[in-house]
Amino acid sequence: MRVLLIEDNVRLAGFVGLGLDKAGFTVDVMHTAADAQAALGATRYDVVVLDIGLPDVSGLSILTGLRERGDSIPVLVLSARDGIEDRVGALNRGADDYLLKPFAMEELVARLRALLRRPGDSLDSVLVRGNVAFDSTTREVRVGGEPVSLSRRERDALELLLRRFGKVVTKDAIEAAIYAFDDELSSNAIEVLIHRLRKRMMQAGATVHVHTLRGVGYLLSDRVP
Repeated sequence: MRVLLIEDNVRLAGFVGLGLDKAGFTVDVMHTAADAQAALGATRYDVVVLDIGLPDVSGLSILTGLRERGDSIPVLVLSARDGIEDRVGALNRGADDYLLKPFAMEELVARLRALLRRPGDSLDSVLVRGNVAFDSTTREVRVGGEPVSLSRRERDALELLLRRFGKVVTKDAIEAAIYAFDDELSSNAIEVLIHRLRKRMMQAGATVHVHTLRGVGYLLSDRVP
């Protein structure tokens, strides 16, 4: 799941970004409203973590713009402003949640996952297809009940394919979902990643298979290649 973190405090942004990364999210960090708007125009995020006190304009202007465009992306406001009028005002303008600073990283992660489990979103806690089970909270993968060791990116790709089971996922969609803007990747990074994932799943005896549709993308199904 890809998160846009909009926070002007560089130190706090680094702390939060690292915590979200460890929790299995792909994170892009922006420190101004202008950069955040550019990021939102460049890619699709699953959730936004938004600070109100940005150096150029109020973070609430970003929130208002999203809702006026009919964009229902979940937005969690992260703010030190603890007045009831601040919380109510943000929620009335379209925020889905409001978390006060300081906060525990575990709570932020839990709130984001709760937002993504709401109707209309697809972040079920445990995904099961065939004999493959993926726990999105613990990031644990099991095949036939036995744990399977996958790299961070392999787990990310598997989660995306499981969520779109039976549907084609393009190379660009995989890249956008699991790599942040500042990640360096080669031209064949996705092909290599999917090859490794397919090999590991086959070795584990998975009853679902990753199919390559050349020039189109990838598809996870219970059909044998």
